[in-house]
Amino acid sequence: QVQLVESGGGLVQAGASLRLSCEASGSTFSNLAMGWFRQAPGKEREFVAAINWRGAWTNYADSVKGRFTISKDNAKSTVYLQMSSLKPEDTAVYYCAASSGTYYYTQAKAYDSWGQGPQVTVSS
Repeated sequence: QVQLVESGGGLVQAGASLRLSCEASGSTFSNLAMGWFRQAPGKEREFVAAINWRGAWTNYADSVKGRFTISKDNAKSTVYLQMSSLKPEDTAVYYCAASSGTYYYTQAKAYDSWGQGPQVTVSS
């Protein structure tokens, strides 16, 4: 089982930037595909971004494309989500997820392990 510890959430104003980090342990990080999901109050958990095990391929939800960037540092066993031009509708709990597969999965069921989910709040 992979353990995921996230950091970097907080309260920011619209238009600001924020970077989330997710450090993994308990498995060979370079073999893991990683993803970020989010869940706003009263809504379903939704896909945000994913990266394949090599870190060469990425996929984004249309709502964040061009504003968010996912990256993977195998040396630090850490995946990042750089968020720019934040909007109030980006407000949610953000979850890091790890998959033993190799693809950049968009469905939550493809992931085996989940982080605790830091809160990101964007004020208008």
